[in-house]
Amino acid sequence: MNTLQRLRQYDEQRPGFPGEHWLALAAGLGLWMVTRRHPSFLLRTAGLTAGTALVGRAASGRDGIRKLVRWLPVGRGIRG
Repeated sequence: MNTLQRLRQYDEQRPGFPGEHWLALAAGLGLWMVTRRHPSFLLRTAGLTAGTALVGRAASGRDGIRKLVRWLPVGRGIRG
C-alpha cells in the first residue's frame, strides 16, 4: 500500500468535524490571495496548486460543500 492510499484510508476512517469544509475553503482562498502577487514564480505556482487542492477538497470532500449545495435550487442535479 503506498502512502497516498494510506492517507486516503485514514481520512475516510476518521470522524469529520463540523465546519471542516469551510476551513478548507478559507485556507485555499487565503493561499490564493496571499501568494497571487508574490515576486517568486515558484511560490505563486505552489500557492495556486495548494489553494486549488484545498478548494477542491472543500467542494468534494467527505463532508464537502457539495452536500450543502444540493439543497439549493441550482444544486438539484448534484448527487452527494
